[in-house]
Amino acid sequence: MELNTTTILVAFAGVFLICFMKGSFGGGFAIVGIPLLSLVMDPVTAGGLLAPLFIATDLFSLRYWKPSTWSKPDLLVLLPGLVIGIAVGYGLFSVLDHRAIGIAMAAVTLIFVGMWVLRGGETAVRPRSSSKAVTAGFTSGITTMVAHSGGPPLAMYLLPLGLSKQVYGGTTSLFFTVGNIIKAAPWLALARPTAAVWTLMAICLLAVPSGVWLGWRLHAKLDQRQMYRACYGLLILTAAKLLWDGVSGYLR
Repeated sequence: MELNTTTILVAFAGVFLICFMKGSFGGGFAIVGIPLLSLVMDPVTAGGLLAPLFIATDLFSLRYWKPSTWSKPDLLVLLPGLVIGIAVGYGLFSVLDHRAIGIAMAAVTLIFVGMWVLRGGETAVRPRSSSKAVTAGFTSGITTMVAHSGGPPLAMYLLPLGLSKQVYGGTTSLFFTVGNIIKAAPWLALARPTAAVWTLMAICLLAVPSGVWLGWRLHAKLDQRQMYRACYGLLILTAAKLLWDGVSGYLR
């Protein structure tokens, strides 16, 4: 990666967008900002750059996503699966076909969103399921480790619970705060950031406060229905990105 003005501006914009998503929706949509980073660096370098920045974003956002916004019963079941999933993802990082994982996750996500569309944009509230929570946490752990795309599995579990927008955002935020802390060291070991990457990382730190704050302002303005519609819309964007990366990877 060459550290020049273009790289700095593009990376800064990507990190700002990721921070904005964190403030708006609690996390899980980091992949929306990754296309910008891919313009100036390869995916592994981007992963190493983002790993510490995710932690900084998470810690800053905790001033907004306070413990009162966490669904503790769900987190108690989700987090063990997340930890195991990250460990499995790290162990299989070099042998997993990231393209196939992306395509499969995109297909499942689009089916989930398609069912929501067929219901007229209404969320069918379902009771909690420990088995589904463990599966969601585990799947999210693997996908967040290999592709920074752990949002869809978690969203597919949480959205049908009908949580308030604050509790949905806070639960998502803490879930990924734990995940990002755990996966930071593995990602840094895989990416081995250069001096240029560390310098760019320090510059991008400046995007964290304003990005999270502006995202939180948007969250405050959205009502419950708008919040859920925005989340489903972002799932479509995430699925499209995963599908594009997977298919284009096979065509290269």
